Amino acid sequence: MRLCSIASGSSGNCIYVGNDNTHLLVDTGISKKRIEAGLKELEIKGEELDGILITHEHSDHIQGLGVFSRKYEVPIYATPGTIEGIKHYAPLGKLPEGLLNPIHIDERFTIGDIAVDPFRISHDANEPAGYRMNYGDKSVAVATDLGIYDEYTISNLKNLDAVLLEANHDIHMLEVGTYPYYLKRRVMGDKGHLSNELSGRLLCDILHSNLKRILLGHLSKENNYAALAYETVKLEVTLSDNDYKGEDLDMTVAKRDMISEIITV
Repeated sequence: MRLCSIASGSSGNCIYVGNDNTHLLVDTGISKKRIEAGLKELEIKGEELDGILITHEHSDHIQGLGVFSRKYEVPIYATPGTIEGIKHYAPLGKLPEGLLNPIHIDERFTIGDIAVDPFRISHDANEPAGYRMNYGDKSVAVATDLGIYDEYTISNLKNLDAVLLEANHDIHMLEVGTYPYYLKRRVMGDKGHLSNELSGRLLCDILHSNLKRILLGHLSKENNYAALAYETVKLEVTLSDNDYKGEDLDMTVAKRDMISEIITV
């Protein structure tokens, strides 16, 4: 099972998950050209993809979907609410007939030999979802745009082998930054984004000895930077009352404009 960020950040998200037989993308929030370039580094062609999982209909998660779909006609999987959002997002243009496949929160489905578990996330979109993907005894998850998390979220992220986890903003940078008040409220709200501190606390709740790799993702361009996210999450783990320390983690930060290393579990 492999996990790789092609792009991750407030300006665009596209994640690869797959194995030798099945190739998936989670979100297509960057241009077709950038998606193709990322896939090329992974030695995968667009026509070899088996499915695209869409977390929600915001532009930084779907802006490349129209052009990419019209070229490659890869099946698209999303909740009914997200599908409605996709259909009403005019910049995408018309998608090829029959590509949109509705899936449902908490109902497992299979693409190739990967079993996918969609779970509810707290974000200001129609019907947003995170995804846990399972192959044999290995599991990886993409969990961004969380706003807040609870025991339900934790239960869906237990016993993972690798995770891409949101660390969107530094609270102080956001508070003193240039965002208008309403946008600051949105980002910090229950249906906004996870701060570095909350990301670290959520990580503490899902840490276990087999969680080998952690990618921090969906960083805000204006209200965070990689070293700060990394150190804050690491410190939260060190200060927590679990058995792990920040320096024990194999953790990196996904870049907005560069493919990450390939995580293999």
